[in-house]
Amino acid sequence: MASSPPDPSNDPSPDASAAPGGVFARFLAGVEWLGNLLPHPVTLFVVFDVLVLLLSGLAGGLGWSVQDPRPGGGTIEAVSLLNPEGLRRIAQGVVTNFTGFAPLGTVLVALLGVGIAESSGLLGAGIRALVLGAPRNLLTAAVVLAAVISNTASEMGYVVLIPLAAAVFHSVGRHPLAGLAAAFAGVSGGYSANLFIGTVDPLLAGITTESAALIDESYARGGPNEILATANWYFMAISTALITVVGTWVTTRIVEPKLGAFAADRAEPEVLEGARSMGALSSEERRGLRITAGVLLALGGLLAWMAIPADGWFRDPEAGESTLAQLRPLLKSVVALVFVFFGLGGIVYGRVTGSMRGEQAIIGAMSKAMGSMGLYMVLVFFAAQFVAWFKWTNLGMILAVEGADLLRELALTGPTIFVPFILMCCFVNLMLGSASAQWAVTAPIFVPMLMTVGYSPQVIQAAYRIGDSTTNTITPMMSYFGLILAFAMRYDRKLGIGTLVATMLPYSIAFLVGWMVLFYVWVFGLGLPVGPGTPLHYAP
Repeated sequence: MASSPPDPSNDPSPDASAAPGGVFARFLAGVEWLGNLLPHPVTLFVVFDVLVLLLSGLAGGLGWSVQDPRPGGGTIEAVSLLNPEGLRRIAQGVVTNFTGFAPLGTVLVALLGVGIAESSGLLGAGIRALVLGAPRNLLTAAVVLAAVISNTASEMGYVVLIPLAAAVFHSVGRHPLAGLAAAFAGVSGGYSANLFIGTVDPLLAGITTESAALIDESYARGGPNEILATANWYFMAISTALITVVGTWVTTRIVEPKLGAFAADRAEPEVLEGARSMGALSSEERRGLRITAGVLLALGGLLAWMAIPADGWFRDPEAGESTLAQLRPLLKSVVALVFVFFGLGGIVYGRVTGSMRGEQAIIGAMSKAMGSMGLYMVLVFFAAQFVAWFKWTNLGMILAVEGADLLRELALTGPTIFVPFILMCCFVNLMLGSASAQWAVTAPIFVPMLMTVGYSPQVIQAAYRIGDSTTNTITPMMSYFGLILAFAMRYDRKLGIGTLVATMLPYSIAFLVGWMVLFYVWVFGLGLPVGPGTPLHYAP
């Protein structure tokens, strides 16, 4: 994995499948061309900041306004920031906009614990144990499931599991690119499915909180209706089963037969040797996993003791008779619990295996995790200004009311509204691969708009996550796409972008169709909540 992939341009006979041609290939070329026209996400938010300022000046000068549809509401007028008062407000709010941006603190706190677990080797060993220990007839399902779960640790699935899956498939006589595709589908296509709360959950919940508060202050951070990291937990957990089943079926019935026999002469000798020597976990790693599991189970029992009894520490006895309402302190502590469980697990595993000894190693692991978030913090700075300024101008409210009126005129206020919304998210994701960047741009518009026609922000966020995930595997704009292509080229030096995208397209289509069906059955058919204590509808 350390050596660089061979340059396909040096090969005298490139694969025809990688060459441009056909409607689909031209479509992919068009997507890549459009994506390349977009600037860096940070630059994009700087542009959006400037556009908000200019638009506020135009709207304020023209006197844009709408009638507030809420009971007792008056007139909502556009507020210009291009005046002395607006300039003072901007200058005084720069710091607090950044430090008060809901996703920032939650993501950083969770990542401290995940960084310890990753640096100690716990996450990598756990993933390897799940994949290598699976029976051969369940290998594909184990790879997809492990890939989905690996999203808890962000880049772990991309960097560790995807090349590991290719090597494991080759070691048992199956096409390595089928293993790579299955893992890539689970990690990226199933990005929003998981059994556990990860770093992406508080990130998206924070952006949704900021957006919902544009029209209802009860959703503001710290308010009674604040969107929690667990907002989509139920739906994401059941989605894990869906992605595992659909990903396994697509791999065995479509992708693997299409790949045909593996041509070993087109692969790097070193990678084939590494696959043949694929071994099980060492005795120290197995012992570390057993002891860590025991410690975390004990910690889980302690947490249950503090949450299940009526007088438990994590209960709020003044919240009424509803169990979920009483457990709100526990639900609001999920980010802290992620930090504790991952951090303690990493410390125990590192101590047992010798991979992490002393406080210097622990501090170094957390520092490394924070260091990896430098670009994210720069992005958040400008995104936070965009969200705050957008709120100050009342443009979000005006667009929400006007958009909701348009949806009513088009008779798109029923559940069918989520079909074009999800498809729009899929399309935008082809050119803007960052989940946080895309949601930070679209949430201030669509969350208030769909809330105005009666849907809760938690349901809107769940629908967004479907669209955001399913096209991750087929867009070259996804940040790890180049890395996956490099991994794939180690097994086929003639492979090109078109071949990789064509291999992953069946997953994208199957995930989109299956996930949308599950969404409608779960939310509108069965009327089940998408997360603990989350409503399906919002009363404007």
